[in-house]
Amino acid sequence: MKVKPLHDQVLLKRVGGDEKTPGGIIIPDTAKEKPQQGEIVAVGPGRTDREGKRIPMEVKEGDRVLFGRYAGTELKIDGEEYLMMREDDILGVLEN
Repeated sequence: MKVKPLHDQVLLKRVGGDEKTPGGIIIPDTAKEKPQQGEIVAVGPGRTDREGKRIPMEVKEGDRVLFGRYAGTELKIDGEEYLMMREDDILGVLEN
């Protein structure tokens, strides 16, 4: 299934998350914190201003981004977990 976000929404998939501590202890799934990094899967066209002009999005598909701990809405699409959030909820883009 393909999802196309509306307005200034982005669909992203969480990435990262430590599997074990620096000391070598394996962390079970129930004790892990959800990562606050994600890769953008789909981007909406952008929002419109008061005059009706489209404001383009600053992020694009494939960008790795940082977001707040409680940002976005969790979705399950075809058995995969995703987050849908507004562009304003993204804190920054990670660069190589």
